[in-house]
Amino acid sequence: MSSDVRVIPVDELTSVEADLELEALAREIKDHDQRYYQDDAPLVTDAEYDALRRRNEAIEKRFPLSVRPDSPTNRVGAAPVSGFGKIKHAKPMLSLGNVFDEEELQDFIDSIRRFLKELSDNPDVPLEMVAEPKIDGLSISLRYEHGKLVQAATRGDGVEGEDVTANARHVTDIPLELPAGVPEVLEVRGEVYMAKKDFLALNERNEAQGGKVFANPRNAAAGSLRQLDSKITADRPLKFFAYAYGDVSTTSWDTHGAFIDLLKAWGFSVNPYTRVCNGIDEIMAHYDTIGEHRAELDYDIDGVVYKVNRLDWQDRLGFVSRAPRWAIAHKFPAEKAITILNDITIQVGRTGVLTPVAELEPITVGGVVVSRATLHNVDYIRDLDIRVGDHVEIQRAGDVIPQVLQVVDDGGHDDRDTYIFPTKCPVCDSHAIREEGEAATRCTGGLVCAAQAHERLKHFVSRNAFDIEGMGGKHVVAFFDDGLIKTPGDIFRLTPEMLKGREGWKDKSIDNLMAAINAKRTIEMPRFVFALGIQQVGQATARLLAKQYGSMAALRGAMDGARVIGSEQLEELLNIDGIGASMAKDIVEFFAEERNNAVLDDLLSNVTVEDFEAPDTDGSPVAGKTVVFTGTLETMSRGEAKAKAESLGAKVSGSVSKKTDYVVAGPGAGSKEKKARELGLTVLSEQEWVDLTS
Repeated sequence: MSSDVRVIPVDELTSVEADLELEALAREIKDHDQRYYQDDAPLVTDAEYDALRRRNEAIEKRFPLSVRPDSPTNRVGAAPVSGFGKIKHAKPMLSLGNVFDEEELQDFIDSIRRFLKELSDNPDVPLEMVAEPKIDGLSISLRYEHGKLVQAATRGDGVEGEDVTANARHVTDIPLELPAGVPEVLEVRGEVYMAKKDFLALNERNEAQGGKVFANPRNAAAGSLRQLDSKITADRPLKFFAYAYGDVSTTSWDTHGAFIDLLKAWGFSVNPYTRVCNGIDEIMAHYDTIGEHRAELDYDIDGVVYKVNRLDWQDRLGFVSRAPRWAIAHKFPAEKAITILNDITIQVGRTGVLTPVAELEPITVGGVVVSRATLHNVDYIRDLDIRVGDHVEIQRAGDVIPQVLQVVDDGGHDDRDTYIFPTKCPVCDSHAIREEGEAATRCTGGLVCAAQAHERLKHFVSRNAFDIEGMGGKHVVAFFDDGLIKTPGDIFRLTPEMLKGREGWKDKSIDNLMAAINAKRTIEMPRFVFALGIQQVGQATARLLAKQYGSMAALRGAMDGARVIGSEQLEELLNIDGIGASMAKDIVEFFAEERNNAVLDDLLSNVTVEDFEAPDTDGSPVAGKTVVFTGTLETMSRGEAKAKAESLGAKVSGSVSKKTDYVVAGPGAGSKEKKARELGLTVLSEQEWVDLTS
């Protein structure tokens, strides 16, 4: 095999290949989130995990209509484990996007300058960034009231974390009381970690005593902080670096750098490599310096984080999906490895796609054992001429998912058979077909295919959908295979008698599951819509639909009308910013399908879906209003205008209709302004819009 074989670049993927890869990514990232955030036992390095997310985000950016309902970009971490009380963060603890080289970092900086009009119009205006090492530990939020530590919570899923207050009091570097002059309410965020020397000593002690040996300092820190017995935490040498704030009653600082200085004055430990940098040259120089000293540090880091220094610019930049627009992590690279391909197996996804998976001779990559890799589709296998028994190169960094890069030594594999892709589903034995022009092979079994049914039901009970505690994927599969549940509505017809006598189900676990199911008989509309598993409808789109229509009855009625080409209902759906023609087609077809409506009717007879309530926008005059921006904006970029409108509760549309409330028209508005005036809509100048929303 030629050494110049490469993985399929994102810009060369077909839409079908994108669907296939996004399915595999969603499944794998979810598994790693569980192992990292809940089990404290990750199987891959942070760099390898970041590679998964980076590839996923790149594909979603190129194929926005292929974004899955279970897309990892809509998740942060994993839900809290049982055993600790839960704390809802006053402000979400979001994750960070990643870059891997200077070019990508420059793209990130350029995106900030485009968003902030005063920077896009004045390229000489400096953009200061604070650079700091990215500590490989456990994120935590500390709440101080009147200078005293009253609460500590892990990140959890970003919205809700675990109450680890008792354990945090035993962590070195976490002050229990702050000096006079701090805000009345102060939430300090940072990273709990374990020094390398302390980690080695802990493992030596545990091994001598027959206790648990941790794989790395991050696992040791997380496992130590999340002990139900705080005495165990007190016996572990944990430390803390502070680097941000959350909820705060008053602020006396204008920049992130100034806040870092205050943290030091208040007695917190701040990483000594934190610097304010001006321009990409200074940033890259500091990145190189940190990288050079990485091996000498007594704590693990996996990159450098950059944050916009000015806080007013941070506020205006806001957030997108699961990450802030004003911060990014510049990760260190991972490694490649060569191993043996032992077998090729097939996984069947929720939509019936058959995905080939490389079963590898376990190999250590960056200190982590890797044994599986995605092979995408039959063409990928044929193009690389991959055969069982080949020595293959594996990479899990940069812009590729865990996969085979190339065959490096075929060992005379011409004597071995080429891989023959199955023509029948390995689960239900239905025909597997590949439509003309598509890369994916799909099972035709539909509802009779257990694998597809398994995945649909797993999605329904997943954390971002109904989130039924105690009903994990293995339980869904077992209940389905034994005939206890076939549809989502069956879940709400489960009884204790149906579970008694089943292996692993005792009275207490049965009672807990029944309580968890009953707790979900009332659910928010965005979660319900997401749980339906409509093709291309992820969390963000589910929320858009809930916000637009307000109730399930209104949504279903509108989708019934939207079946008619040229109808007002179809026009309204297409006018929702973020919903294109392909996505609209999938939504309308879902509600037009007789079997889907039967399942939906049955489900609605068992649960109550709450009408959508827009978040409190402090009496915003544009809350619930539909706004269209057209023409050239002079005081803000289009991106900032849209973000600000949505933060005030408005709906931003890309086209004008009679349901539009405001059209904000700048110079060169053209046909949209003309149509708005013909319809008698309210047309505002940019200044009038600013006055209205200030």
